Amino acid sequence: MEATIVLDNVKHYPVLLKEIISVISPQHGGTFIDCTFGQGGYTQEILKHKNTKVIGLDRDINSGIIGKKVEKKFPNRFLFKNLKFSNLNNLKLKNENIKGVVFDLGYSFTQIKDLEKGLSFNSKGKLNMMMGLNNFSAKDAINNLEVKEIERILKYFGEEKDAKLISKNIVKERQSKEIDTQGLVKIIENSKRKKNYKTHSCTKSFQALRIFVNKEISELIDGLIYSSKILKKGGCLAVVTFHSIEDKIVKYFFRSISENKTVSRYEPKLQEKKILFERVLKKPIIPSEQEIKENPPSRSAKLRYLIKKEDSYDIESDIYEKFSHLIEIENLGLKL
Repeated sequence: MEATIVLDNVKHYPVLLKEIISVISPQHGGTFIDCTFGQGGYTQEILKHKNTKVIGLDRDINSGIIGKKVEKKFPNRFLFKNLKFSNLNNLKLKNENIKGVVFDLGYSFTQIKDLEKGLSFNSKGKLNMMMGLNNFSAKDAINNLEVKEIERILKYFGEEKDAKLISKNIVKERQSKEIDTQGLVKIIENSKRKKNYKTHSCTKSFQALRIFVNKEISELIDGLIYSSKILKKGGCLAVVTFHSIEDKIVKYFFRSISENKTVSRYEPKLQEKKILFERVLKKPIIPSEQEIKENPPSRSAKLRYLIKKEDSYDIESDIYEKFSHLIEIENLGLKL
């Protein structure tokens, strides 16, 4: 769910970069949190503006290599933390003027091609899929969860129509041998009733497992809630999504906190409810034809953003209840 998309190791493509910079307005200064630091595309563009500071977060320890280089270049203006964005509340931000929080929920090409991570169905490596700071791997899930549990993961996290048959064949196959990446690929391909030549047969199932292993549902929800709390008045919360599940979560959360009024604890006597955020655009910003031409994977990117209208740490949203069925499935990982 983290970092940005690149096509090779030479040229770096931060998705919707111009649009992100436009909405967060770093030219006015302030502290910004790049919740998915990755290869530092957004961060380095923000730091081009004077009077800005950036705190870069990434659960992938490999991102720290680039993070150290940026820290060396901007010793007083940049700090890297090997941290999941669900732990935003652990940062010491009391004296920081947080004017923007940015999320780019896509995987980078380098992460997809990393054999140790095993994120891709083209990988010859282990069935891993751990982005960092994980409690279990895809190998643990596939080889230990019950057939109905695997089916729920594939169905709800991958929107896989053949989830029942795939999960059944996984459990059947693992009785004779431990399933690795290529073994899982064969099971999925043999289980698919209809072939879609536009997308690989394994795309949805691998997406589902990545979401499950990295707890991307609760990670995103927690990250959104904490981000909305720490922002200062006039600050911007911007999120780039890449698949329908995470976009539904972001869209619902943005709508809930920009339409529902909340009582501010800074004005307890009045007990007047106020709308704390402004959703400037109801429809998402999408890449231009030129960007898609230069970086084809960006075609599925959607940028949504909010502007905070009032200083308040009290954010009310029923987002946990709304997506409780997904969090329940995610919690199957507690038994691994």
